[in-house]
Amino acid sequence: MINLEKLYLYKQSFGFFAYHLTYPEKLDFHPRLIEEHFEEGHPAYGHVQTYWELMHAFSLDEIQEMYTDTFDFQKDSTLFMTYFKFEDAKERGQMLAKLKVMYEMYGLEMPDSELSDFLPLMCEFLYAAEWLGDPRSPQSFGMLIAVLEDGTYHLLKSLEKHQSPYFHLVKGLRETFKACIEQEVKSHERS
Repeated sequence: MINLEKLYLYKQSFGFFAYHLTYPEKLDFHPRLIEEHFEEGHPAYGHVQTYWELMHAFSLDEIQEMYTDTFDFQKDSTLFMTYFKFEDAKERGQMLAKLKVMYEMYGLEMPDSELSDFLPLMCEFLYAAEWLGDPRSPQSFGMLIAVLEDGTYHLLKSLEKHQSPYFHLVKGLRETFKACIEQEVKSHERS
């Protein structure tokens, strides 16, 4: 079960993840950007710092080429989170529709050109939407986080295999989710 209050505390960081998982632009690497989105106690802080340092060893042209090579040309490194589980099966279409309805329920208009399981869009939703305190959120976010957990697990394995700096970024994203998951404890009463 996801702790929505805790997830909300990390809301700012999802903006950073969204920016850095879309096609790179020069402003994405402004030195103050990391400070504005992460504090030292953040569960992703160390991973994001590693990612940041590795990326600063490359020029913007090299980063853009790396992004395209990684996410556009490696099937196992797709940013579409339901692809790993469903590929192009009918169930994927159903999940995409559920995600789209959820975004719209919270006021996010989906771009016609984008699929609802695109990781940067999912991060943007977590960053931009106001969902805390909404009675629909526990169920909706259970589904959202399940899709993110499953998709980023496969993505992380691929990025690790290819020794990509993006591994550290996605690892930080997963650590953020992990810090917000609560295990339900069931007590057993004696009869």
